[in-house]
Amino acid sequence: MNAAERLYAPIMGIFIILLVQIMLWGANFLIPLTAAILAYLVFNRPRRWLRRLGLPDMVIAALFTTLLFVLFGVAVIWFAEPVTNFVQDLPRLLREVQATVSGPDGALSAVSEAAKAVDDAVDGAKEKGAMEVEVVEGSSATLTFMSLAPRLVSQVIFAIFMTFFLIASGDFFVQRMVESMESFSDKRRAVQVVHHIEDRLGRYLGSIALINAGLGMAIGGAMVLWGMPNALAIGLMGFVLNFVPFLGAVMGATIAGFVAFVSFGEIWGAIGVFATYMALTSIEGQLVTPMLVSRRMRLNTPVLFLVVAFFAYIWSVVGMVVAVPILIVAKTVCDEIKGLQRIGHFLGDSNDETLRERRARME
Repeated sequence: MNAAERLYAPIMGIFIILLVQIMLWGANFLIPLTAAILAYLVFNRPRRWLRRLGLPDMVIAALFTTLLFVLFGVAVIWFAEPVTNFVQDLPRLLREVQATVSGPDGALSAVSEAAKAVDDAVDGAKEKGAMEVEVVEGSSATLTFMSLAPRLVSQVIFAIFMTFFLIASGDFFVQRMVESMESFSDKRRAVQVVHHIEDRLGRYLGSIALINAGLGMAIGGAMVLWGMPNALAIGLMGFVLNFVPFLGAVMGATIAGFVAFVSFGEIWGAIGVFATYMALTSIEGQLVTPMLVSRRMRLNTPVLFLVVAFFAYIWSVVGMVVAVPILIVAKTVCDEIKGLQRIGHFLGDSNDETLRERRARME
């Protein structure tokens, strides 16, 4: 083993550590930039179709970004008041749930009594002159939400403007990438990889958006049957949160359960709403999506979970949303490059195409 081979692993380890640190440090810039690049890949194929109809790229970019601004404005107007009210009521909801579950007849009353005994013992052992800190209940969640909202809005606006410039540039970046290749076969392979990324990403996001729309209508209808207030808003929440793998369904069901607890005033109604929400998302995840999503876009579940957890750690909620498109792009690149096909096969699930089928298709 020569010196270069011995240094390969340490250098790669240092590179990965630095890359993660850069992603953490530059999150406020990299999050909207990543979203803009993914949006560009999704809109690129419709842009080419409109370009063939005679529309210039600048006009097409203006149409797409105007649509994004309209959707974003509608979402802000629709969800601003319900989300703000929920964040402000969250401390009170938590106290009511705790009182119901840990009360004299609650399921956790014994645990609550034991915890109180421990607290009394600890308080008795403290010195009388210990410092007392007054906590203002209910302010922390509201202040956190109010501080995060402007940053999120600015990131969305930046991402939309960046998407405009990328779409308006047309195929400039693809052309520069092709021109940097030496052989004709490499140029053709680069174009094929870009087209396959656009195709798979567009098909995946389009199919998932339609599936989530159906799920949102099903959740909204179920909430109407339960007599829930703001059933339509809960259905829209289910549509948005289902773009987040694994955790989106749990988050939506928990929020719906809290709203049901406040509305009905008893725990069993909240449990029923929570179970209904989870049942509908489980049917979607286990039956509907596998039937409608192409097997070439199905991903290895443990790897997907790790990728979602990683991007949630470095980029919070937005990271969970972009994790799946990023993994699809990575899998497509690995599928189309001969030396990385084994990695692409590993990233797919058990119903993914075999490595031999990919090689036969490429030949």
